[in-house]
Amino acid sequence: MTRQCEQRVRRLAGVVVLLGVGLSQLVNPWFLAIAAFAGLNLLQSSFTGICPAEWFMPGCETADSDTTADDPAV
Repeated sequence: MTRQCEQRVRRLAGVVVLLGVGLSQLVNPWFLAIAAFAGLNLLQSSFTGICPAEWFMPGCETADSDTTADDPAV
């Protein structure tokens, strides 16, 4: 994962956590589940190296998909 992609994923995680906490204060305490989900996702990605947010963010493609898409021999 590139440095720019890591920054995007961390920003997204921060926004999701802050959104969940804010909504839990303003609307319903169950919105803390959003923050908990983001935290659990960050934890599992630190162990496995797999982050689902990378799959949906433009510019965060894996190295394998970049090489096969541009390689005429494949």
